[in-house]
Amino acid sequence: MSRYEDKEAAVRRLLDTPHPPVPRDLALRAAERGARLRHHARRVRRVLWALGALAVLAFVVWASMTHPWEVPPAETTPPLEGL
Repeated sequence: MSRYEDKEAAVRRLLDTPHPPVPRDLALRAAERGARLRHHARRVRRVLWALGALAVLAFVVWASMTHPWEVPPAETTPPLEGL
């Protein structure tokens, strides 16, 4: 038998056995769990957006205070020559 035939035979054996009983409220529990996961994901996404917005705001405030794009003043004066 080939590997494919072995797998097919195993699947057929699984399908030939009686199916296990399913709880009556399985669909309701699955829907409730899905709703909880969706709400949790939405909450996490909102927190991440808020943190991102705060990071951008902090950067803008820092940049407006320190002006990192300007060249800092020279610490020493250039030597005088030619006098």
